[in-house]
Order: sequence, then C-alpha cells, then structure tokens
Amino acid sequence: MAQPRRDDRREREERDSEFVDKLVHINRVAKVVKGGRRFGFAALVVVGDQKGRVGFGHGKAREVPEAIRKATESAKRDMIFVPLRAGRTLHHDVNGRHGAGRVLLRAAKPGTGIIAGGPMRAVFETLGMKDVVAKSLGSTNPYNMVRATFDALKNQVHPKDVAAQRGIKYSSLQARRGNVAVGAED
Repeated sequence: MAQPRRDDRREREERDSEFVDKLVHINRVAKVVKGGRRFGFAALVVVGDQKGRVGFGHGKAREVPEAIRKATESAKRDMIFVPLRAGRTLHHDVNGRHGAGRVLLRAAKPGTGIIAGGPMRAVFETLGMKDVVAKSLGSTNPYNMVRATFDALKNQVHPKDVAAQRGIKYSSLQARRGNVAVGAED
C-alpha cells in the first residue's frame, strides 16, 4: 500500500524538476497592530519548461519562502502553450495589454537574444524563447507587465492554424511568406 505513494511522490518530483521558476517581484506590506507592525509578503513567480509552456502565479503569506511556494504552485496550475518558430522566436509581432500595462512583442533574427525589461525577460527565459524584441509601452507595474505579456502570447497564432482557417495548404502559406521576405529585402 505504501509503494504507490512513494512512486507518486517520485513521479511528481520528476515532473516538477522539468520546470524552471523565476521570482519576478516580492511586495512587503505592513499591518499596524497593537504590538507594532505585522509584515506580510506577496510574491509573483513565472514558471516554464523552456519548451513552449509557461505560467505565472501570485502567492501571499507571512513568510517569503511560503509566499514563493504558493505562487509557484499557482503558476504550475495555470500554464499556457505558446507556439514558437524554430523553437526560438515568435511567428509574428503581437501586442498585449492588461489594465494600464501595454507591451509590444516582435519576432527577431537568430542571434538577437532577449531584448526585454525585467518582468518580460523572466517570462521569455522560462518559456525557452531565445530571440525576441519587446517593449513595455504603459505601466511598469510588474503584475500588469506580466499579465500583458501573457495576453500577447495568448494571441500568438501558429501558421498552420491560419492556413486551416483560410482553407489553404500550409506549404502555400509558407511559400508566400518566403516571397514577401525576398521582396522586402530587394
């Protein structure tokens, strides 16, 4: 009877070890009470498998490690899949917004690297993206920036899906893309 539990725990540890997590922001809040101040902490964490899956979570607790643990578990529950071109960049440029936070994400050539601010950089690194240019246009609040980045990534569409919606073959869509790129360089 004890054997299945041990296997479950080992399996869960292996699954958790495939994820990379990055702490984006910690907020300390104080509540004034009769004896002084009581401190609480809120953590924003981004988790990803560096293969196209990424999620973010928010956790609050009296101690920093507990807040980070809660945020990490929350992030693992709500992960999204982002289609990447050649496993390194976006398929197309995209905008995202959440509240006053607005971001612009652009596909980049190989070797460009991740050109992005702090909260967005954490998302791209855990996602496994290698080349991207990003600009934060609105709020610099880390929560809004991360949520706006996720909004943009959710709007990312794979060319195969576009071809299916238009009722054309994927290869003809890719051929058009090549012609447009060649025409633009002339």
